[in-house]
Amino acid sequence: MITTTPKTQSETQIRQLIEAHTRAICTKDLEGIVAHYDPQVVIFDVKPPLTLNGIDACRQMWGTCLPYMPEMTGIEQAEMTITVSGDLALAHWLSHFEGVVPDHPAAQLRMRMTAACQRSETGWQIIHEHVSVPMSFEGSDDCADT
Repeated sequence: MITTTPKTQSETQIRQLIEAHTRAICTKDLEGIVAHYDPQVVIFDVKPPLTLNGIDACRQMWGTCLPYMPEMTGIEQAEMTITVSGDLALAHWLSHFEGVVPDHPAAQLRMRMTAACQRSETGWQIIHEHVSVPMSFEGSDDCADT
């Protein structure tokens, strides 16, 4: 029997939460998506409204967006780092839609994702999510390859 430390178990559980959330997004399963968020979730998104407060705002945003999302085979999650301290965890990674028609604008989209998670009696949930998209500013070489 192999045992792991609580930190390793927590990291595994966070990774599983993110993977389940990703599967729900790929299949456009609205209730599956919002099931991973805490009722008081705060989301900083890349499109207006830039701040969403609570599960109802989250559900509305996803319900509005899902019909416009491209068909995809998955979402790549690169360079994921998870830090756990007790019942709080922070995960960040780079994200990219996979299997999107090449001429769709989302095919070139790269996102930076951060999720703060909290453990309760029912398991881990996302309490804060921050999505950002690298930008290149005209005339600036500093941001061109970000």
